[in-house]
Amino acid sequence: MQQLTRPARRTLLVLHVAVSVSWLGLTLGLLALGITGCTTGSPDMATAAYRAMKIFGDWLVLPVALATLVSGLVLSLGTPWGLARHHWVYVKFWLTVVTVLLSVFALRPGINHQAAEAAAGTPGPAIDLVVAPAVATATYFFITAISVLKPWGLTARGRRLRSGPKRPRPRTPGTPGTPGTPA
Repeated sequence: MQQLTRPARRTLLVLHVAVSVSWLGLTLGLLALGITGCTTGSPDMATAAYRAMKIFGDWLVLPVALATLVSGLVLSLGTPWGLARHHWVYVKFWLTVVTVLLSVFALRPGINHQAAEAAAGTPGPAIDLVVAPAVATATYFFITAISVLKPWGLTARGRRLRSGPKRPRPRTPGTPGTPGTPA
């Protein structure tokens, strides 16, 4: 992929940080609602918490998760950081892919199931709606930390790309060892 221009890179970086932080905040909100729904003694409060989780799940989780993934991917491919040149970028990418998939195939179905039970008047405690956002929050904090700290250095591919192909140095005439030059 062609390198992004400086204005494009900066714009995309701001977008990526904004949607990533939004994903973290959204997950913290889901965690608070999940704890409320699981621990309250009031069926009305549990119903409200699970219905609010459904609104966030239906309207925000997937778009914010995909925006984070896509903006991070374009940013990594369009800058010298690359996708597989640094361990921290590679780890961030795969953790983001896994959490997007878990959001789609585990979190949202769990929210939908619990919201349906709440709508039917039988909201029970759903520990999975506490565990999933808690794990996601911890994962996003970890991703944020490695984004700031940039640990672990270059991958093998990154070291190869940095060193580049070995080319022989051109010798100037008169240098010992050059053909036609007396030693």
